[in-house]
Amino acid sequence: MQKPNSDRLIPALFMCFKEGYSLSTLRSDMIAGLTVAIVALPLAMAMAVASGASPDKGLVTSVVAGFFISFLGGSRVQIGGPTGAFVVVIFDVIARYGLDGLIVASVMAGIILIIAGYAHMGKLIKYIPYPVITGFTTGIAVIIASSQVKDFLGMEIDNVPAEFIEKWMAYFTNLNTTSVYAVGLGLLALAIILICKKISAKIPAYLVSIALVSLLSWVMNMPVETIGSRFPDMPTGLPVPTLPALTLEEVRDLIPSAFTIAFLAGIEALLSAVVADSMIGTKHSLNQELVGQGVANIASGFFGGLPATGAIARTATNIKSGGKTPMSGIFHALFLLVFLYTIMDILAYIPMAGLAAVLFMVAWGMSDIKHFLQISRISPSDRTILFMTFGLTVLVDLTVAIGIGVTLASLLFMRHMSKSIEIQPHMRLTQYDADDGDGDDAAASARAVRNEVEVPEGVAAFQINGPLFFGVASELCDRMQNLITIPRILILRMRFMPYLDASGEASIEEILKICHQHHSYIIFAGMRKQPMDMLYRAGLSRDKEVAFTTNFDEALKLATKLMSDPDFVSKHQDTV
Repeated sequence: MQKPNSDRLIPALFMCFKEGYSLSTLRSDMIAGLTVAIVALPLAMAMAVASGASPDKGLVTSVVAGFFISFLGGSRVQIGGPTGAFVVVIFDVIARYGLDGLIVASVMAGIILIIAGYAHMGKLIKYIPYPVITGFTTGIAVIIASSQVKDFLGMEIDNVPAEFIEKWMAYFTNLNTTSVYAVGLGLLALAIILICKKISAKIPAYLVSIALVSLLSWVMNMPVETIGSRFPDMPTGLPVPTLPALTLEEVRDLIPSAFTIAFLAGIEALLSAVVADSMIGTKHSLNQELVGQGVANIASGFFGGLPATGAIARTATNIKSGGKTPMSGIFHALFLLVFLYTIMDILAYIPMAGLAAVLFMVAWGMSDIKHFLQISRISPSDRTILFMTFGLTVLVDLTVAIGIGVTLASLLFMRHMSKSIEIQPHMRLTQYDADDGDGDDAAASARAVRNEVEVPEGVAAFQINGPLFFGVASELCDRMQNLITIPRILILRMRFMPYLDASGEASIEEILKICHQHHSYIIFAGMRKQPMDMLYRAGLSRDKEVAFTTNFDEALKLATKLMSDPDFVSKHQDTV
């Protein structure tokens, strides 16, 4: 049987070539690649600057990582490159370990992603709660916007604090150093972006904005900081691959950052691929996408680039521009490579205030205010997870935010699950209750219609509704211990119990112990495969005081038969 798309480990490019690649498709991919390269040019530089690196690092990332994401990824139209999700992590790694540390973190993250892909762990990323994703992406958006206030206002601050509160205190303290020219260019850049987006989505708004404010700044010789003045020695072309020089202790310290980068890369890449699927009507291979992302991050690291992932906005632009196969992403990388070798001198004239305006728009797009407000109104638990993840991202650390957010979400989910599980006396039958899926016993159905249960004296029946896991396992024992009289026969109906974990198995063992002490007999009715396998491996199925029946009706028949046996009744006395 053929594996579904999400499980196949075949690059989408190979699948497209296998299906046939025509000259018209080549032309469409080339045009789309050029369009996306034009859009990606200012974004890649802006992301690098926001991350604390030079603009050329962003272009190198888009070229190298963008090529491998398209060449080896699992999506037909995914465009890869630096994104805002990594800004916080990259900035922290560069500040503590320099570019060598970033190379190591990127390579380790790539290895993690490759292992995750080949281990078919792509589906696990889908289980990250939406409030956690929204909380940390909105937090990252706030951090990106905050980091650009200095450049947007043209402030003269030598060292801007990394911490959020201290950063804003420094801004307020240095408001008197604001440059009117920088503010004017920044506002003009924002206005141009908004007007272009209003006129047509096909206009490369960011590039038009950057080009116009750069031209104005150059013609009027404005006294504002530019890319060239901040990064005077910016190289041209691809750098030579390098190996970092770090100690083993520093490498160990970078492991949490590597896992964070891998996590963010996987989340954003798969989200972008899902958006692309909805737009073009295909299915991506999520595990192959992780492998492609992993190779791309390793390659980007060795070339001195930044971590990369799928970019939703650039992927959408690719689709709207006519991109049909991964070749459009490869062309996008090749065009950026040409730009990297030919126009770096021109890019030096871009004002930092103009790039800050681009990043403000990127941050606004990431913030997803609509869903943030929507989640905050859904339920107290979701609101708590959302605000805690958001607050920790902004005020503490992204790694801490994700860890605590996921942990809290898991705990709250288990709490809700434990409340939804019922362990109740089985007093009545319904038509649905009567049949455990093993026949249509007419007598059982007739009893169900009359809402009657023929339970012999000395027999008690309990029904477990929901998975019996560690969050609720103790309740079953509590119910048994609270019984005034332990019955001769206890029927545990488990038709509605789909899952049993080790804690649940231990609680059943505890019930068996209580029943054995009081000479009580247990019948398990309608047990499903997974719980049955758990009890079989634990050895409980070999207990002589335990019986298993395929449905509840058979359990009642067995209980009636046993209660009519004098030897059984004398052996199993009701006890208090």
